[in-house]
Amino acid sequence: MSSAPSRSSADPLDDALTAAVGAVSSRVSAVGASNPVVLIDGRSGAGKSSLARRLVSAWPGRSRVQLVALDDLYPGWGGLAEGAEYARETILLPHAKGTIGVWQRWDWEAGERAEAHAVDPSLPLVVEGSGVLTPAAATLADVRVWVDAPDGARKDRALRRDGDTYRPHWDRWAAQEDAHLAEHEPQALASLVVFVP
Repeated sequence: MSSAPSRSSADPLDDALTAAVGAVSSRVSAVGASNPVVLIDGRSGAGKSSLARRLVSAWPGRSRVQLVALDDLYPGWGGLAEGAEYARETILLPHAKGTIGVWQRWDWEAGERAEAHAVDPSLPLVVEGSGVLTPAAATLADVRVWVDAPDGARKDRALRRDGDTYRPHWDRWAAQEDAHLAEHEPQALASLVVFVP
């Protein structure tokens, strides 16, 4: 028996995210580009945002990494598909063409687009959010990740994170995720599937 301390934490979620970062980082390194694009999709509460933030912090290169969350793009609670398409048009397509992309944050309280943000095509890009992985977007990405998690754990995490703001909209959002899964089969488009407890 080894006397070396275990590298595993007492938190299975932390362990799964740490392993996922390692797996995604390996894929990013294998791309061999200075400005790879990573898409991270999954249902609400699966761990997409946590994985994206950890990936950016542990990026396997020296470049500054741009991170865009679709939560900043969805035009309200009925806007999953529209937000994902907005990301493709204003962020992913320009990045692929080598031009600067400009997107505007959605102000959830005002119900309109707000300040603009630029995306530099010379830098790596991570875009995360439910609905981002579609056939049209997949062709614009170097690494495509689907994050999977049990329904109960996802709902618990999402409602603990967003509480009463999200609770009345859970079913409506889940129905949009169901439609995305049925139409686009994002798990089949992924180059890597990550399981989170």
